[in-house]
Amino acid sequence: MSEFFKNIGKIAYEGKGSDNPMAFKYYNPDEVVGGKTMKEQLKFALAWWHAMGGDGTDMFGCGTTDKSWGQCDPMARARAKVDIAFEIMDKLSIDYFCWHDRDLSPEFGSLAETNAKFDEIVAYLEQKMKENPSKKLLWGTAKCFDHPRYMHGAGTSPSADVFAYAAAQIKKALEATVRLGGQGYVFWGGREGYETLLNTDMGLELDNMARLMRMAVDYGRSIGFTGDFYVEPKPKEPTKHQYDFDSATVIGFLNKYGLANDFKLNIEANHATLAQHTFQHELRVARVNNMFGSIDANQGDTLLGWDTDQFPTNVYEAALCMYEVLKAGGFTNGGLNFDAKTRRGSYTMDDIFHSFIAGMDTFALGLRIADKMITDGRMDKFVADRYASWNTGIGADIISGKATLADLEAYALAKGEVTDSLTSGGQEKLESIMNNIMFNL
Repeated sequence: MSEFFKNIGKIAYEGKGSDNPMAFKYYNPDEVVGGKTMKEQLKFALAWWHAMGGDGTDMFGCGTTDKSWGQCDPMARARAKVDIAFEIMDKLSIDYFCWHDRDLSPEFGSLAETNAKFDEIVAYLEQKMKENPSKKLLWGTAKCFDHPRYMHGAGTSPSADVFAYAAAQIKKALEATVRLGGQGYVFWGGREGYETLLNTDMGLELDNMARLMRMAVDYGRSIGFTGDFYVEPKPKEPTKHQYDFDSATVIGFLNKYGLANDFKLNIEANHATLAQHTFQHELRVARVNNMFGSIDANQGDTLLGWDTDQFPTNVYEAALCMYEVLKAGGFTNGGLNFDAKTRRGSYTMDDIFHSFIAGMDTFALGLRIADKMITDGRMDKFVADRYASWNTGIGADIISGKATLADLEAYALAKGEVTDSLTSGGQEKLESIMNNIMFNL
């Protein structure tokens, strides 16, 4: 296919002094930060559903951006998406992409026909990847939530027939993920939840969701999938009560059903907002439980109670995100997938590039700040000093298991009042230090 964005060349790094809207100001792929290049640290990915399909449609109006890509036939459009996605990734120096199965190829009546058409596009995508070996699949997933059959859920549906259909769809998506060399497979909750307990057998639904995930793991491993399975926490939308509410809820579920060895978490910033957590909180919970895997990079609007999926431009939040990523040792199989869409009023083709540039620059800045926060050392030292009492004396005895409840009672009786052992939490001081680091790069 001929070049689609003929008026847009390859986006170059020009530095923070540039006023060129089609240039990176902070994202320099070859710059080494924290011992790796920015390209290695950030592992940016294009989300097929938003970049190639999101046309600005919302509950109050039809699309404002033409994402037909000049094609009327569904299969011709699917192939055009592949060509154009690779052009976008090449011009933005993005090496990874993610998809739901129905993003690549829509439904065509029967499952057999749908699978056959899907295989055609997967083969086309596979050939495109061979021609462009730097482009890789970060993760795949099955879109088991938008069709009417999934109105009551997929893995948690009250219908065994729907469960079986979802299992078949996941099987095919897993096969495509393995065929394309994907290092991740995501379970996004979709409609895995409920509206009212008056009609819900919660115990059975949770058990069945775990059964489906175990089947997927067993089948994936049997066909050579060696990557990570992910669960993406989300507290609401579309169901009122999602079973994958937040990181802590998901980790509890995985541990209960013996799935923790195969699964990690794919954390989305906007979902953290919906759960009334910070992005950093969700990442920290995953990290300290050894469940950090991948990230859907976007941002929400705290004034709105739904998933706005905006391109990330909040540098402060990106810095705290990358602080957690660096503390986790960086990405392994995961990366930063831009699960983000241009605003409904940002309808031009140029706006696609402006959005990615803004998001990539934001995380490049966040990476630089996070690395400086660590190398600066003041914050880590403050935390270490705050918890120093656990390194010696009674604290060390508690940690080692040496101290009994009776020992602690005797210690407390002899010690008396303990408020003199407390020190200031220093929140404002630490926030000031972070500002100092941010504005002195």
